[in-house]
Amino acid sequence: MILVRHEIGEVLRDFRLQKGRTLRQVAGRASVALGYLSEVERGQKEASSEILASVADALDVPISTIMREVGDRISVLEGMQTFPDVVPDDLAGLESDLQVELSLR
Repeated sequence: MILVRHEIGEVLRDFRLQKGRTLRQVAGRASVALGYLSEVERGQKEASSEILASVADALDVPISTIMREVGDRISVLEGMQTFPDVVPDDLAGLESDLQVELSLR
């Protein structure tokens, strides 16, 4: 069974290590308890969207980049050979609707 929390944790850890930051540094910048962030990175705890946003900000990485990486990893686990770099035709209308909705905010 694929657990999204494991993939999120691995992606967060990978970005943290790429940035050369310690768990303590990221937890401090994100205002998240060190032990909790450690559990999130190890896939033991589910992170809320607020926590993910705070950690992404602390890592100076857009949340969309983190979620895309998570999606790519899950695709590999599901056995997909390639990743689409464009929105599939059946979702293209939804994308334009979302852009309009976001522009109204």
